[in-house]
Amino acid sequence: MAEQAIHADYIDNGLYEKFNVKRGLRNADGSGVLVGLTSIGEVRGYVIAENEKAPIEGRLLYRGIDVDRLVEGFKKDRRFGFEECCYLLLCGRLPTRSELESFKEMLDDNRRLPNGFAEDMIMKAPSPDVMNKLARCVLASYSYDDNPDDLDPKNVMRQCVRLIAQFPTMVAYAYQAKAHYYEGNSLYIHNPQHGLSTSENLLQMIRPDSKYTQLEAEILDLALVIHAEHGGGNNSTFAVHVVTSTGTDTYSSIAAAVGSLKGPKHGGANLRVMNMIEDIKAHVKHWDDEGELKDYLAKILKGEAYDRSGLVYGIGHAVYTLSDPRAKLLKEKARELVAVSGPDFQKEFRLLEKIEELTPGLFAEIKHSDKQLCANVDFYSGLVYSMLNIPKALYTPIFAISRISGWCAHRLEELAITNRIIRPAYKNVGHKQVYQELSDRTD
Repeated sequence: MAEQAIHADYIDNGLYEKFNVKRGLRNADGSGVLVGLTSIGEVRGYVIAENEKAPIEGRLLYRGIDVDRLVEGFKKDRRFGFEECCYLLLCGRLPTRSELESFKEMLDDNRRLPNGFAEDMIMKAPSPDVMNKLARCVLASYSYDDNPDDLDPKNVMRQCVRLIAQFPTMVAYAYQAKAHYYEGNSLYIHNPQHGLSTSENLLQMIRPDSKYTQLEAEILDLALVIHAEHGGGNNSTFAVHVVTSTGTDTYSSIAAAVGSLKGPKHGGANLRVMNMIEDIKAHVKHWDDEGELKDYLAKILKGEAYDRSGLVYGIGHAVYTLSDPRAKLLKEKARELVAVSGPDFQKEFRLLEKIEELTPGLFAEIKHSDKQLCANVDFYSGLVYSMLNIPKALYTPIFAISRISGWCAHRLEELAITNRIIRPAYKNVGHKQVYQELSDRTD
């Protein structure tokens, strides 16, 4: 049956060009097809000059504020920034001190799961994949909501705050269940603690002893801030817009986004980087030998090594050209953690820096391309999570814990400004067939 389906679904690539189909909702130059307007996030990686792309230093803006400036603000005050970031994305402006404290209290009041939820929805049906379990938890939350279908903005905001608060708890418990039932580890269930930030709560819930350092919580908080939003066109956020446009409930919309983010081409990108780095470490004996490293990177780019894809994962981005501001921020903070993480991580950090330095030139030489390449956020995030001793099974779920804030902001925006269901067109190019009676069909 599978072979029959493959044959039936074949479409000649030439037809896409003939009918000017925007495959993947992308223009011929790789840019995204403009399908909507947003005031939430903005990604700038190039400008159009004389009908051509001109590379620029990357910028990421949340509600018109550069993420660099946002990070600078809370770092200066030596405080955590994710909660402030969530408020900004949801409400459209920075909170006052009293508004921020009130919002933190709201999150604290909602972090614990409803009575019986962890046992019935997580422990009784553990999953080998935390993202699948997270999606189920989101959908199950509908049954624990006394007013799940009401699309009034106040009600949807209530649901959004609840989900933002509970995502870390759902993820931590889903991971502990997976580690216990599938890997034979001891089961640790720690309650979220009042007064702790999102990053602190996540660390204390996933670690057996609940201990963490200030620096560890700070760098995880930064990772949450820089992953919180990336414009309306990324796959999972677009999924929120598409599903929300049908008029369905918040939980269905956010569960769809979780399913999208689970895909390795979206939320699993840093795992691809980490697996590639492990391969490089295994095949390059002397990491500080630039020639040896360069030779192996060339093999990867030629499709002769690693997974034969011809890609150096973590280098290059669909929008950013000269730099990814998220990667720059994370790399800068990672240096602090590397300095206290021992010689092995210091050596690995230098290896990543050398790969980042060598790859663009090799790419241009081997691919005969003038495309501008830079390290993207996934290039360093895997190493950061590794230094934090966070299991790989949690890499993508941490992305979800962060991005839920952006998803919720976009759901509220879609409900506020649009009353039309999103419905793109597909042109049918299949062959006409004549119906045959069952008795006339032959094997």
